[in-house]
Formats: sequence, C-alpha cells, structure tokens
Amino acid sequence: MDKTVKIALAGEGGQGVQSVAMILTEAAAMEGKEILYIPNFGVEQRGGVSIAFVQIGDKKIGAPKFKTGDIVIALSDRAVRRVNMYAGHETIFIYDAGIEGVEDDLPEVAQRVLAIPALETANKELHPRVFNVLIMGALIGATHVVTLEKAKEAIEKKLGYKFEQNPKLREMNFKALERGYEMVAGTGVA
Repeated sequence: MDKTVKIALAGEGGQGVQSVAMILTEAAAMEGKEILYIPNFGVEQRGGVSIAFVQIGDKKIGAPKFKTGDIVIALSDRAVRRVNMYAGHETIFIYDAGIEGVEDDLPEVAQRVLAIPALETANKELHPRVFNVLIMGALIGATHVVTLEKAKEAIEKKLGYKFEQNPKLREMNFKALERGYEMVAGTGVA
C-alpha cells in the first residue's frame, strides 16, 4: 500500500464505531503500518452520531484531519447525513441497506455507493451484536488496508477476555468479519 487510506466510519452511539476503529488500528499497528485515529462524538450525551476518523499507511501521516475519505461508512440515517460531506470523486461510500429514507442524502460525487445488508445479515445469520464487526469486514474487503488474519488477532486482543467466558463469541465475531469481507468481494470495489 503506497498511499495512506483515509477512512470515516460513522454510526449511532452504541453501534460500536469506536470499537471497530480501535480494532482496525490495532491490526494495522500489528502489521507495522502508520496509523492515526481520531474519535469524534456528537454533542449529545447518549444517542448522538459517533464518527471515527482513521488513517492507515506505510509512511508517516502528515495531518490528522482530512476533507475527503477513500472510504466512508455510515451505519445509520443520521450518520449518512453527517458523513456524506467526506465523500469525493474517488470515495467508496458504504451504508447499511436497511437504512430507509436516505436516498436523497447519499453523496452524488462518490466513485461508488454500496448498500450492503449488514444489519439484516447480522440479525438473521449471526447475532445483532456483531453488526459492527461485519461492517469492519466489508471495510477490509473494500480497501485491503489490513489482512483478515491481523484483524482476527486484533479482535482476539480486544475481546479475548469475553471469548474466554463464552468461546462461541470468537467464532461468531470471526464469521462476521469474513461475511462482511465477502459482501464486497463481488462488487468490483477492491
């Protein structure tokens, strides 16, 4: 990877946006990459939109903020409206297909706009709690910013204590990661 990949990930507070960002940056660090992560929380105490700005690259990262992301992911209707400004002509914009009423808010300038059935898949095939890990898999599938192996190691590092209590959680999280990766594999994004 020659360039720095700029990622904006947004969702409602409690959807695990910041957890995904931390796991993703941990995986990148394990691969020896340069990382920068800036959490941004809405002004509301609870229920606000949470945004994670992440940059991952092979060279030093010059500036903490960016105007245009390479990939922008929105997990809720308010998140779509909040982060569509970070989309540019080369941006891949991914949002959950279950979000209704956002068609007019989707960025027109984005190179690709993909609606993936992440929440529906998590609910029907896995568990609602792994929705965010499924999204992380889609992000990795679209950018190849880290390997699935390192992502699994980072998940293990962050959630290992929970896995010890309930080993089925490990399998469910790893399956969600792989399932999200598969969701974008056939889209021609990466």
